[in-house]
Amino acid sequence: MNYTIFTSKCKGPQYAPDLCCSALKEFACPYTDEINDLTNDCASTMFSYISLYGNYPPGLFSSECREGKNGLNCSAYISKSDNSTSISAARTSHTFLPLIAGALVFLMGALLL
Repeated sequence: MNYTIFTSKCKGPQYAPDLCCSALKEFACPYTDEINDLTNDCASTMFSYISLYGNYPPGLFSSECREGKNGLNCSAYISKSDNSTSISAARTSHTFLPLIAGALVFLMGALLL
């Protein structure tokens, strides 16, 4: 996976939320099914690598990137071929669930230890 989308758009020391959150969505939205799957460690692995390659402050994405109770809206990143999924699947699989915030808090806490 190429993590330069973060390092090229989301730069400190200010970390503009519009740029950082758009980088997160551009990178992760195509993989919402995998990231939201609680049977794998995709979300925690992704955020570990984002932190490793970007050296971002703890909680940056979880505190700045919020769009509602269901997480980030990834509907703009759904390809036309994905529209063949059922309506209920499209509603649930194309948003980041609050799991991402929990994963970030966990990872950032682990990095501080």
